[in-house]
Amino acid sequence: MNAMVFLRMLFVAALIASLSGCAQLDRKGPLHVPEKTDDAKSRRQTSPENEGRAVWIHSTSFSQDRAKAAPEIEEVLDTYADIGIDNLFCFYAMRDQHGLDWDFLDVLLQEAHSRGMKVHPCFCVGRLYPAWKEEIIERHPDWLIRSFKENRPSLNLAIPEVREFIIAQVSEALRYDIDGIHLDYIRFQTGQGFSYDDATCQAFKQRYGRGPLELRWHNCGSVIWCEWMRWNAAHVTDLVRGIRDEIEKSARDIPLSAAVFPDHESAKLLVGQDWRQWAEEGLVDILCPMLYTKNNEVFEKYVRCAVDVAKGKCLVYPGIAIVTSHAENTPQRVAEQIQIARRAGADGVALFSASSLKGEFIRKLKGEVFKQR
Repeated sequence: MNAMVFLRMLFVAALIASLSGCAQLDRKGPLHVPEKTDDAKSRRQTSPENEGRAVWIHSTSFSQDRAKAAPEIEEVLDTYADIGIDNLFCFYAMRDQHGLDWDFLDVLLQEAHSRGMKVHPCFCVGRLYPAWKEEIIERHPDWLIRSFKENRPSLNLAIPEVREFIIAQVSEALRYDIDGIHLDYIRFQTGQGFSYDDATCQAFKQRYGRGPLELRWHNCGSVIWCEWMRWNAAHVTDLVRGIRDEIEKSARDIPLSAAVFPDHESAKLLVGQDWRQWAEEGLVDILCPMLYTKNNEVFEKYVRCAVDVAKGKCLVYPGIAIVTSHAENTPQRVAEQIQIARRAGADGVALFSASSLKGEFIRKLKGEVFKQR
């Protein structure tokens, strides 16, 4: 074999080897793409048969007299049972929240459980209930927010004693045969309404060397100001963690749910609500981002974001407006948003609220999106 033939054969062999290697690389390529197994559950399309259906209700929607309220509760729950609603997030459920002379939660539990519904008393932790105001304002005025601007009285969640007080309130609810705990206003006030009282500022200064009021710039151009926002968010997370621990101590196998602002990134910085971390740590079982909008495109965008944040570690029930201060919806659009939530992989929906979930809304849901179970 002469040299020229040998070189030709060597070239052909190298070419074949090269092509073979490329072919193997092509075959292996897709196999090396990481599969999103962690969030496969949350990305499934939810069907009407397995979705959660919740509604926010208020004890104030019923008569104050027990004899009158009982049949009203029965009628409303019968209507909800007819369209498959199975979870009630109840505001003003506890005695020291509603101020009634009878036990609203006990009555609601009996009626709901007889219809296969679950009851989740709601705690608006950043706000003051009327029954709390006198005790807290008179005995613990130092527990209240001291902000740059005039705000409604609210509790400073950066104070350990405040967090302990709220956890004790939750503990009272755990004495009942409840099916979950629901949190709302689990945050500071909007507009960076953190507290600038002496004790809070000194606690921050002890860690970071400067208090928030000592900073020249009160915006994210200051790195210490950025830490101030994150520091406050960490205290809210500590409270969620404490409530989770209290539920586990009770040996009750019930979920912790939370109504949260639509965007987790801005919520963390502006109101101290780091619900991405709550999901990552497994502190909450159900996230209810309040997506109160008439824009279906925007609604879908934020549902998908919430599902992505949850990653199957907790359930997602996007909040849909019936009538809220943010949006006054139509029956058709509510039905469309329920379908959007299903396609986006949400585990259910939560409707706000019972006071407006009636009439044409009920007929639309029963005739279309909630007719199967």
